[in-house]
Amino acid sequence: MSILQKAKDYVELLFKDKLSSVYFYHNFIHTTYTVNKAEEILKNTAVSGDDQEKVLLAMWFHDTGYVECAQNHEERGVEVMQDFLRKEHYPEEKIREIAKLILATKITCQPATLLEQIVKDADCSHFASYDYNDISDTLRKEWELTNVRCFSNDEWNAGNLDMLKHKHRFYTDYARQHWQPLKEKNIRKIEKKLEKETEDKKQTSGKKKEKEEKEQKSDRSVDTLFRITLGNHTRLSDIADSKANILLSVNAIIISVCLSVLVPKLDTPKNSHLIIPSFILLTSSVLTIIFAILSTKPNVTKTRFTAKDIADRKVNLLFFGNFNRMLFNDYHEAMKDLIQDRNYIYDSMVKDLYYLGKVLDRKYKLLSTTYTIFMAGIVISVLSFAYAFLTL
Repeated sequence: MSILQKAKDYVELLFKDKLSSVYFYHNFIHTTYTVNKAEEILKNTAVSGDDQEKVLLAMWFHDTGYVECAQNHEERGVEVMQDFLRKEHYPEEKIREIAKLILATKITCQPATLLEQIVKDADCSHFASYDYNDISDTLRKEWELTNVRCFSNDEWNAGNLDMLKHKHRFYTDYARQHWQPLKEKNIRKIEKKLEKETEDKKQTSGKKKEKEEKEQKSDRSVDTLFRITLGNHTRLSDIADSKANILLSVNAIIISVCLSVLVPKLDTPKNSHLIIPSFILLTSSVLTIIFAILSTKPNVTKTRFTAKDIADRKVNLLFFGNFNRMLFNDYHEAMKDLIQDRNYIYDSMVKDLYYLGKVLDRKYKLLSTTYTIFMAGIVISVLSFAYAFLTL
């Protein structure tokens, strides 16, 4: 495995285990995005293979400091990188050069070398993204949840415009040629937003505007609550599936070894004392596999409903088990009704959370039973083999 693949796996596991879920922007998705953008620049820039490796390693580790704290995360990212590469016996001189590249991603840093220019442009490549507005919103939510600062729409758009127009620039030839035009489009979109918001202000009274802002902040808090909770439920489901897969693999190996090595030798009289221990081992492995499969088996509840149920809003339109039998036009009209009523949306999301929780409860109960069977089977099998040999 190459050092870059090892670095990717290490950073992915580090973020999965230690990074707080409030970091909507500075996470593994952002890190992977910047690595891909750095590779895009490197493919179109005359850089040696060693220097390319340094740049990509710097991009993998440049935000790892967020697992501890957002403040001075670059310096902490350098420490994480050094610990990892030294364990991999990476050359110390290259480690020092990678550290400089990570520190060059600071917002206040002016890059002095070509490699620093590449990491700087890769880290800010989202300024030229077609999805810039969505990416920008994730950073805004992250700052709100980490108590950095809460912004009004005007403040946020004005700050973005100032950053893109006056405080940021691309340094590499490739970025200036290919990314600068997309960045200019994003600048114009932000300017149009500000103009529209200025016109809206003139058409609404002060009291009404204050009320709307309070409602928006409240809605964002509720949306964040649902997003984080649903994300946690999904991660718990993934963890349960991973544990079940581990048990499936281990017991499949045990059965294969028993069938290929142990069972063929049981037909001789001198090995007859091993029949019962072998049967116990195989039985526990088979039961473990059965329960592991049951814990990962999809359990989709499909209910029948009438047009009146839809009109009375008794149907959860966000769950595919409900709408998979509907005609598209009926589903489209029902979803339009749902989108226009936030209370209806929240009711549907509450139902989703509840039934997802019921599925998780079933999974973890089955998984607990599976581990109990596996543990008991292994212990009883080992004791049976020991007893068989001692009484021989």
